Amino acid sequence: MLNGSCCCGAVKFELLAEPSMMGTCHCTRCRKVGASTFIFVKKEDLKWVQGREHIQLFEPTPPYQYGRCFCKICGTSLGEILSEADSFPIAANAIDNELSITNRFHEFISEKPSWHQICDDAEQFDGHPTT
Repeated sequence: MLNGSCCCGAVKFELLAEPSMMGTCHCTRCRKVGASTFIFVKKEDLKWVQGREHIQLFEPTPPYQYGRCFCKICGTSLGEILSEADSFPIAANAIDNELSITNRFHEFISEKPSWHQICDDAEQFDGHPTT
């Protein structure tokens, strides 16, 4: 089991299973909200401990499609943790334990700033992954 939380501790959750994969998004919006590296979890594996009521959803504006969640008290980015989909991404930075998975891909590298160096061999995509 993995534990997750926000910086102030108001939001706490558990993952009953390991995430299926990890990826890094380099799009401007993900960088701005502090959720560039994310893990994919199954809805059935997410268990709320406390603070779901402290999560705020930031609605997307075109061309973006996916909402981003954060703690309304401290601002910690939580990815799409309120999603109703069967599987969804949450911010890897919200996990308190070590993760056994490593980064599988980089997306939106066309928006990556020049000062950021990609230092792994994960597959790279100009937009969303195609494989």
